[in-house]
Amino acid sequence: MKDKISIIILAAGKGSRMKSPKAKVLHSISGKPMLYHIIKASREISNDISVVIAHQKEEVQKQMESFFDDINFVVQDADNFPGTGGAMKNIAPKNEKVLVLNGDMPLITADALQGFLETQADIIMSIFDLQNPDGYGRVIIEDAQVQRIVEQKDASEDELEVTSVNAGIYAFSKDVIEKYIPLLENNNAQKEFYLTDVISMARADGLNIAPLLVDEEHFKGINSKLDLAVAEEIMQDKIKSFWMNAGVIMQLPATVYIEEGVLFEGECIVENGCRITGNTLIQNSIIKSGSVIEESIVKNSDVGPLAHLRPASHIEDTHIGNFVEVKKSTLKGVKAGHLSYLGDSIIDEGTNIGAGTITCNYDGIKKYQTIIGKNVFVGSDTQLIAPLTIEDDVMIAAGSTVTSGKVEKGSLAISRTKMKTIKDFYYKFFAKK
Repeated sequence: MKDKISIIILAAGKGSRMKSPKAKVLHSISGKPMLYHIIKASREISNDISVVIAHQKEEVQKQMESFFDDINFVVQDADNFPGTGGAMKNIAPKNEKVLVLNGDMPLITADALQGFLETQADIIMSIFDLQNPDGYGRVIIEDAQVQRIVEQKDASEDELEVTSVNAGIYAFSKDVIEKYIPLLENNNAQKEFYLTDVISMARADGLNIAPLLVDEEHFKGINSKLDLAVAEEIMQDKIKSFWMNAGVIMQLPATVYIEEGVLFEGECIVENGCRITGNTLIQNSIIKSGSVIEESIVKNSDVGPLAHLRPASHIEDTHIGNFVEVKKSTLKGVKAGHLSYLGDSIIDEGTNIGAGTITCNYDGIKKYQTIIGKNVFVGSDTQLIAPLTIEDDVMIAAGSTVTSGKVEKGSLAISRTKMKTIKDFYYKFFAKK
């Protein structure tokens, strides 16, 4: 089936209305650039995908190649051939039907594109049916054929009553592409080559141009930061609905943010106000309210409330309590109840991390690792100065600063200054005031 259609994605524009130095197609929706979402959907139905790039072309190509290795990138000669029609120059699609998508439609899905596969015509033109089409060009349809596109300023009173408008996505037969793209001219005020001119030329030659009604949600274009925010909400609803239907319990899901790429397995609960990002795996675990998890693995554990797992953390059979931050660490069978920072560490089963414990992993130049064995009891308000190895069955006294490179099995490590009491100091001190 994938050899039935080629897909061309137009991703060359600057997107000036985004008011950002970043290329429009690289703005993120649920953790991935919007162009990523379009390519992902396209790969489900096609084995021949070309992406037309120009503005920040090196960065766009670099980011997409970090996700996909089978995409053909075509650099548009925007100086000589600007516009949507110019972007189609020098592309030789492999398959007999060619679908042209815009790079700013991140909500497109493979299911939403099925109509282009199922409809047979020389040209398939997507349309919206809007209750209020004000500001849009009208698509005039007669006998199930697109006759013409009329701009609002040029429309008659009868044409203004038409509610069908151009959604901006087209499918062409390969023959139409090969015949009409070379004929495009830029005799207009903008001096650009317009893909829509193919419609008028094909109509004049009597070709079959079929309208295809599509839903506005999936084919919504992103032109501003406001559009980006609206699309984000739609994408989040889609992601969370998928996982709740798969069995994940979410409390107040409207307050939860889950990125594309997060996976859940088994019985999982996500409480209100959580943020889960990157390629995170949550398996048979509870993520409590207000917690943030980034690019980590959590298995058979509970995290939070108000905990933070930074990237490359692996938490298994472990309790992570409130105000605990873990970074690039592996904890298996550990209890870390509250108010701790555990960075660049490996901590084994049966170990208890007391409140206020810090792994001091950074000396200002390099970062070092702390390794803690099984059944270690770390008292409250302890600083563990890396590099450090604490063997099994060790006790660390509360308030200690452990600087030794190794604490041997079965030991007690204690580092405190001797307590000194000065009798009646309180009264003498305040008597001076």
